[in-house]
Amino acid sequence: MDTTTHHDLPDLFLQLGLPSSPAEIKAFVRQHRPLPQTLNLSEAPFWNASQVAFIREQWHQDDGDWCGVIDQLNALLREHPDVAELEQLADA
Repeated sequence: MDTTTHHDLPDLFLQLGLPSSPAEIKAFVRQHRPLPQTLNLSEAPFWNASQVAFIREQWHQDDGDWCGVIDQLNALLREHPDVAELEQLADA
């Protein structure tokens, strides 16, 4: 039986204390990408201390409730085509 909670990008943004509408998520991604491949997501300069702690804690729990959506955000913040073309944000 699957007992994990499946979160989406708006849930993650709310958890991180960030605006979470689809337009605000797209704006965040546009503003902060591309992250260099050599930089861990939690090391990005735009996070505050509590956001870093949350991301690190959840990222290291491979089966954690937030891993999938943190991985999704990580991918979105790497080099990609125009944000408008990203399917992950279509229903955010």
